[in-house]
Amino acid sequence: MSIQSVLTGVGFASRLQSFGDRPAVRVDGRSVSYTELSRRVDDLARTFGDGRRLIALEAENTLASLTVYLAALASGHPLLILPAGGGPAAEALLASYDPDILAGTHNGDVALDVRRQQTAHDLHPDLALLVSTSGSTGSPKLVRISGDALEANACAIAQYLHLRPEDTAATTLPLSYCYGMSVVNSHLSVGASLALTDLSVVDPCFWDLVRRENVTSFAGVPYTFDLLDRVGFAQMDLPSLRYITQAGGRLDPKLVRSYAELGAVRGWDLFVMYGQTEATARMAYLPPDLAAEHPRAIGVPVPGGSFRLDPVPGLDAGELVYAGPNVMLGYAEKPADFARGRDVTELRTGDLAKRNTAGLYEVVGRLSRFVKIVGLRVDLGEVERLLGEFGVIAAVAGSDDAVVAAVEGHQDLTLIAKTLAQDLGIPRAAVKLVPVKEIPRLANGKPDYPAILNLPGRIEPVGTAPTDVPGQDNPLTIFADVLERDDICDTDTFTSLGGDSLSYVAASVRLERTLGHLPRGWHLMPICELSAATKLPATRTGKSGTTDAPSGGRQVQDAGRRRGRFWAQMDTGVVLRAIAIIFIVSTHVGFFHWEGTAHVLIAVAGYNFARFQLSGERRERLRRQLRTVARIVVPSVAVISVAFATTDDYAWHNVFLLNSVVGPQGWTDMSRFWFIEILVHTLLGLALLLAIPAVDNAQRRWPWAFPLVLAGIDLLQRFDVIELPYPGQGPVLWLFAFGWAAAAAKTVWQRAAMTALALLTIPGCFTNEYRSATVLVGFLILLWAATLPVPCGLRRLTALLASASMYIYVSHWLVYPYLPDSHKGLAVGICLATGVGYWAVASRAMVGFEGLLRRPLKKHVQRQGQLKR
Repeated sequence: MSIQSVLTGVGFASRLQSFGDRPAVRVDGRSVSYTELSRRVDDLARTFGDGRRLIALEAENTLASLTVYLAALASGHPLLILPAGGGPAAEALLASYDPDILAGTHNGDVALDVRRQQTAHDLHPDLALLVSTSGSTGSPKLVRISGDALEANACAIAQYLHLRPEDTAATTLPLSYCYGMSVVNSHLSVGASLALTDLSVVDPCFWDLVRRENVTSFAGVPYTFDLLDRVGFAQMDLPSLRYITQAGGRLDPKLVRSYAELGAVRGWDLFVMYGQTEATARMAYLPPDLAAEHPRAIGVPVPGGSFRLDPVPGLDAGELVYAGPNVMLGYAEKPADFARGRDVTELRTGDLAKRNTAGLYEVVGRLSRFVKIVGLRVDLGEVERLLGEFGVIAAVAGSDDAVVAAVEGHQDLTLIAKTLAQDLGIPRAAVKLVPVKEIPRLANGKPDYPAILNLPGRIEPVGTAPTDVPGQDNPLTIFADVLERDDICDTDTFTSLGGDSLSYVAASVRLERTLGHLPRGWHLMPICELSAATKLPATRTGKSGTTDAPSGGRQVQDAGRRRGRFWAQMDTGVVLRAIAIIFIVSTHVGFFHWEGTAHVLIAVAGYNFARFQLSGERRERLRRQLRTVARIVVPSVAVISVAFATTDDYAWHNVFLLNSVVGPQGWTDMSRFWFIEILVHTLLGLALLLAIPAVDNAQRRWPWAFPLVLAGIDLLQRFDVIELPYPGQGPVLWLFAFGWAAAAAKTVWQRAAMTALALLTIPGCFTNEYRSATVLVGFLILLWAATLPVPCGLRRLTALLASASMYIYVSHWLVYPYLPDSHKGLAVGICLATGVGYWAVASRAMVGFEGLLRRPLKKHVQRQGQLKR
């Protein structure tokens, strides 16, 4: 006898048998039919007893957990859903509501802890499910859901998704989350299949499962789509995929449009959906054919439901109110509330919405997401959306004291941070930007706003940092001076402010002098972190291997200072640039002969490209890359134009940096600027290549392997596997890519692999074995040594030569031919001094010109960033 003859259960859970031998669950490589699943459910339901009891389930994406879930629903026992894995959240719910039976899994089987034979609660006949409203916070407040609401929502979802028995959904979301639960309910209501898994979409095994089980759909929250971008989903071949659903928070409209268009090409649909736990799961969906045209919309009510907009004084949007059979019975805040019947017939969502001309609803904010700062009303959701439009991944919380944004990665927040404060009309000190590795999230993937509000290390605005003392050098003033910018705040990094290899030298020297040491990766560290480092004395290691710690005696500290008088650590790239330009000029003048250092600079250029040109949002990064190219082209072309006008050694194609393309073959006087040409062509080519979204995604996903692939392609020419017309000095992209990969190498084994590649490829690349050896040694130093010791007396000279190295290179061709051959050493000195002088004048002129260009850009950004007050 079926258990349904004893107690009345939820429809879809009670009619599993009607689908016969169709596959219901696919798990661990085997298939469980509806007949077998129904038998398991009935057998387990009988162990619950005859009277209704409150059952608590630690819900997991397993067959055992699914069986408990269905058995409770089918047999009419109210089910309290606990987050998987126990923990404080589950313990709080258990302590507050005292279930009669605690269900879980052990070694893949159902495990029941029967606490009492008769219920201790008064359970309303309509009560079927109890779900927390708080994700993982363990709040005792529960949503009371009826069996009719579960059935109605499952049928509505199945209807608008056009579910059919042939469909198979992968369980990408936890069963303890109402969205994940709705996937289970809707598919089982039509006899479709579930591919049970807890694998993440970033796991290659998940995609193997999708292909093996012919999965037709999966569900995702906004964070899921961030992960899909990282794994190259757009390039995947998934012939069985029929649709993707999205809910659990607002997805960036750009991503909605992008995925809708991708689906149209690939043959699957994107269903953007809207819901709340209080509505069982879903309240609205956006028809896939409207997603690309209306990416901001939540769509239309689900079948059987309806919306209305209640006016909100002072706003041009109304509160969205939903009515339908899937609305909850009400809340429960104590066990006595289990006896209550229906308290609500409609759901006040708390969301602010509008209805557009196409009849689609759009959520534009949330009533509870408003804060009032110095008397002005600030919509935190709008701030979050604005940051998203600037390409910043952020979640925003706030109080009546401040707006706090948790920002992932090293973003260019300079203009955006100032715009937020200015356009909101609030003090700059009330805008807090906190860099985080990952945005704090609840178990359901939504941002954990209370945790964001309480993030430690909130960033203070410009002028409040402890080290921002007039007349005292600190990271903020160093960056302001070197980059000649006055719009800097403590969340900025050297790279985000537009710093590049040309300005890096001056900044690194001053930072090393201020901090006493140079932190690895300082160019990617926010100013606040660098400022904090100024509070601690630098630790130095003596020859004996002992460390001069700040707590050491005066004698040890004095010894450290004495050593510091003779040696200073400087960035390896800086030292190599200074040495290389001396060797290049000396070789050309004839003071001494040492070839190969120009090719070392090619590797250094790749190293700096990886450090300064790859971070940030794609559009901003492209602007930064083109700006760097302009900083090379303008001063170089200026000198070449003078040479073209005053000598007969050059032609028009030199002026346009095209000699290596259309100039005479082989080495001639016209080939002297080959280094500049190759560098400009490489940087332009990479800027355009990385502007392609698919290529950019691949580079972000495989930051170390990507440049090695480029190197491998160029090495096919280096080893004559293929022959392509390659101008100038022959294939050198692989050296640039080696430098790029060296900067991206984060582990010892990666650097070891790079060492092996260098030993296999660099020797023999030139007929002069000493030249090859120079390139090899230079590259290995760049790969393994972050800094090099330089006599303190030579530190400033080294920095000057490194900063001016490109200017020295282009100008020395016009200087040394007019100097007497009898004083070659003097000629080298004059060439170096001339280049340094040219650098001082030209770089300041270019920075000033860029400042003039930046002003209208700033105004444009501010106009685009207007926020509603």
